[in-house]
Amino acid sequence: MERCALVLVVIGSFLIPFMGSSLSLALPLIQNELSVSILLLGWIPTAFVLANAALVLPFGKLADIHGRKKIFTYGLVIYTVASLLASFSDSGIILVFFSFLQGVGCAMIFATGIALLISIFPQKRRGQVLGINITAVYIGLFIGPLLGGFLAQNLGWRSIFFINVPIGLFAITLILARFRGEWKGSPGEKFDLIGSVIYVLSLSALMYGFSTFYDLSGKIILLAGAIGMGIFFKELKGSNNPLILLKIFKNRLTSFSGFSLLLVTIATTAMWTLLSLYLQDLRGLDTLTTALILAVQPLAVALLSPLVGYIADNNDNRSINIIGAVVSTIGLLILALLDGNTSLILVVVGLVLVGVGLGLFSTPTNRNFLGSLTRKNYGVGSASISTLVFIGQTMSLGILLLILTGFMGNVEIAPSNFSVFLEGLHVSFYFFAAFCAVGAVVAYAVRGELST
Repeated sequence: MERCALVLVVIGSFLIPFMGSSLSLALPLIQNELSVSILLLGWIPTAFVLANAALVLPFGKLADIHGRKKIFTYGLVIYTVASLLASFSDSGIILVFFSFLQGVGCAMIFATGIALLISIFPQKRRGQVLGINITAVYIGLFIGPLLGGFLAQNLGWRSIFFINVPIGLFAITLILARFRGEWKGSPGEKFDLIGSVIYVLSLSALMYGFSTFYDLSGKIILLAGAIGMGIFFKELKGSNNPLILLKIFKNRLTSFSGFSLLLVTIATTAMWTLLSLYLQDLRGLDTLTTALILAVQPLAVALLSPLVGYIADNNDNRSINIIGAVVSTIGLLILALLDGNTSLILVVVGLVLVGVGLGLFSTPTNRNFLGSLTRKNYGVGSASISTLVFIGQTMSLGILLLILTGFMGNVEIAPSNFSVFLEGLHVSFYFFAAFCAVGAVVAYAVRGELST
């Protein structure tokens, strides 16, 4: 049972980053075949991330009430079916829809995977299995651009979606044949349906408003989303079964660690999409070469994170995450210098610095966030971290769309507008570097409150 659970959760943890990283790489090919505008093209990965951001909390709560294995299984089924249908898409709008549906399945998987491991494995083995799970995430991020780039270049972009189907079918078969039992955290508890609906609609409105800000309708939708989020937080205070326990954020270490994590996530997510377009459309590199270049960033994180986790656990170095945010800021500033003739070595250097910075930043920041919570709030804390990361990813892609459409309008990237695209790239990376720098300042603000 334990081995089966670990295999299943590892598969889920691999699929999500694999899909996200490989999808960004395939965007230029999708643009060429389906003739989609820059706005619609940007919405293909954005819809995937948005579904995760908006739904991971509600699904986590539903899993506690109705069963974690049940929600996990439904997530695999939805993800597998959506991947199959996405591979047959014949328009950008249809692909956006199925990408969103993939994200729905991923949200169900992501909301329940770690909870299943904690429910099944004894406490003395939790660190080991959670470490294996984290490794699967980084392997997905590393292999995503490599395997995705190879598939896209040799078999077309549709193969990136289709490869998920046999993996998903294997996992579903394993659940039906070997994975027995069910695990619930709060059976019989009521689900806050009103709060969940307000949360999902408001976050979606904020995202859409970001990407269409230059239209009057975009401004109105953005304002509606902001008002909706205000209503959601007001509703949380009066709910007997809230999606988020606001009291955990009254702790300064928790709130500041969460805020710095959000800022650094905003700063470092959209660069994959931006650099994929730059390397393939502007520099004329093939998909596989682009994949090899982009893969150095998650590889740096994967190699560094275990060591950083050991140092954080044993030496409690209070400056590691601050140094990490600063190093990532430097990497983003280097990437802001790119032009049509920049040496590819400079691109690699920038990516390596961002990866090293994230390797130094992520583990200690997560540890600070969770370490300030009581044991009974670990589940809520884990869900809150996931939500902060997904919201940060959504905001990052939204900001990128806002900047690029502001410079280029709603058009395809072509040689005639390469110079304008570069202006948007420069502004984007400067914005992201600023977010990362503020994240370093926020992390420094609570340095003295860390316990030994």
